[in-house]
Amino acid sequence: MEIAFAKTGGLIPAIVQDYSSGDVLMLGFMNDAALAETQRTGEVVFFSRSRNKLWKKGESSGHVLKVREMRIDCDADTILARVDAMGAGVCHEGYRSCFFRVLEGNGEARVTETKSFEPKQVYGAEKSAGEKR
Repeated sequence: MEIAFAKTGGLIPAIVQDYSSGDVLMLGFMNDAALAETQRTGEVVFFSRSRNKLWKKGESSGHVLKVREMRIDCDADTILARVDAMGAGVCHEGYRSCFFRVLEGNGEARVTETKSFEPKQVYGAEKSAGEKR
């Protein structure tokens, strides 16, 4: 199947979902090389927009995402990676999921989850201060 990378400027969204629970864990972006590397290794690889290079999820934390199934949406411009998440969490802020806040009607965000790991112990002090991938 032809993936519509050109339609979206070379990067497509890649939604990561826990295979067993169905929880959405994170969103990243893939280019054709990241998708190919994901398929080759069986572990999720993104394209880091901030670093302008491929980035394997878990390369520094050890919290890798093992692919169980890859899906493509009807427009062929979004990937759904259904994974087994290895480790305590995927969020660089220390949560199991990057979606740990509920956006209230007044625009405030309320944290609804508890941290599953301490970022400073996993990433070190400099990366745990809110570094974006």
